[in-house]
Amino acid sequence: MYILLALVSTIFAAIYFYYKQAFTYWKNRSLPYLTPSIPFGNLNKPWSIPLVDQLTNHYKIFKERGEKHAGFFLMTDPVYVPIHPELVKNVMIKDFHHFTDRGLYVNDEAQPIIGNLFFSDGQKWKNLRQKLTPTFTSGKMKMMFNTMINCTVPLHETIEQISDNNQTFDARDVMAKYTTDVIGSCAFGIECNSFKDPNSDFRKYGKLMFEENSIKALKNLFALSFGNIAKKIGIKNMEPEVAEFFTKVAIDTYNYRIENNIKRNDFMQLLIEMTDKDNNADQKSNGLTMNDFVAQVILFFVAGFDTSSVTLSFTLFNLASHLNIQAKLREEIRRVLKKHNGEITYDAIQEMKYMEQVINETMRLYPIAPAIGRVCTQDYKMPSTNLVIEKGTKVFIPNWGLQRDPDYFPDPEKFDPERFSDENKGTIDPGTYLPFGEGPRICIGLRFAMMQMKMCLAVLLKDYEFRMNSKTKVPLELDFGFVIAVKGGIWLNVKKIS
Repeated sequence: MYILLALVSTIFAAIYFYYKQAFTYWKNRSLPYLTPSIPFGNLNKPWSIPLVDQLTNHYKIFKERGEKHAGFFLMTDPVYVPIHPELVKNVMIKDFHHFTDRGLYVNDEAQPIIGNLFFSDGQKWKNLRQKLTPTFTSGKMKMMFNTMINCTVPLHETIEQISDNNQTFDARDVMAKYTTDVIGSCAFGIECNSFKDPNSDFRKYGKLMFEENSIKALKNLFALSFGNIAKKIGIKNMEPEVAEFFTKVAIDTYNYRIENNIKRNDFMQLLIEMTDKDNNADQKSNGLTMNDFVAQVILFFVAGFDTSSVTLSFTLFNLASHLNIQAKLREEIRRVLKKHNGEITYDAIQEMKYMEQVINETMRLYPIAPAIGRVCTQDYKMPSTNLVIEKGTKVFIPNWGLQRDPDYFPDPEKFDPERFSDENKGTIDPGTYLPFGEGPRICIGLRFAMMQMKMCLAVLLKDYEFRMNSKTKVPLELDFGFVIAVKGGIWLNVKKIS
């Protein structure tokens, strides 16, 4: 008994001293930081208080103190946090070659299909980025336009039915059905029929993929901090049933198209043409292995499903809260469509500049990536400082804090699309607005995302007016998981207008 007690005491003492030693990291480098505590470092109740909330608070504290950068502890991991936009630009753009990796936890040995562009680092990321960049050109977007526009038909029919019956609706739910149909059609070449079958497998496994809970939050935190141990104990990036479903759909679609010589204007077709059917593609060539193929198909679903639906639901919330802005946008939509014989075309969408301002301002207030992660890949001396960021150090860009900072965006809580007008957007400090990231790792699918969002808004706002419903709790109570959610939903009324 005494031996066991002594052993346990020794283990706890070793852990205690390990933490205490780790917590001297930023002090030894004379970088400002807040006092961490065992076991979560600078995190407080990480199972209930999201990392982005705590990082934003960290940003505000050091910004008020006039600091240009600060240290943060993620459990025992030292994290560098640039506060000043100039230092953000150094990390994201100017000296990107020192910060090429995201540093996310990736167990691609247990789940090879997780090795997609978003999760990949180093040379693999460079190879994949080079291979996939041609997939997202404006020419490829035009090619997919008709496939996407077909997905707006059931959306419009649903809103029409809601309007005719004087019903209310949850914007997030309706927008998620629309984006599920779009990404299912463009990435998998499959008609998901989400509006007719809201319990389809695509919706079911899509929701499961993004489902958040306290246990999952702690597991992800542990994997991010102790990646090697997480791999040894078998922590995977994706629930096995989710990975199995999307892998099967991707491979079945691939085989069906190859065997029947079927070609469509979608992402799936572009990836098929890049994939080596014998699964022996050279990573240095333009070919993809079958695992690469499945990984990118899943990435398209992940990137296009929840991110755009969240932004669209927040956009409708903002427009329903500001009817004058909604009317101005509707006037632009109708004016542009009149020039194009009443048809929503690719060129018509590109002409809707005020719509782009509305979306950009929504993404400023509610960025899909409220914090952006990088990892230092080679020792780097931050210019105009004495600090050397060591190889392997994590970096968190406090995007939410930057985009709601009154020094960069006066009256930051106000929804004001004029911030992004041609006259004003040049005054936005580089490094303070990063909804799609920035630099060489900027979101590769931003053209696709903007196209599906602008198309959705054009289809709806040309015929309908949206107003707030009393079921929506204002101010919104946000829940930060993989993407932002609104507790209680965003409930709107809709009325057809002439």
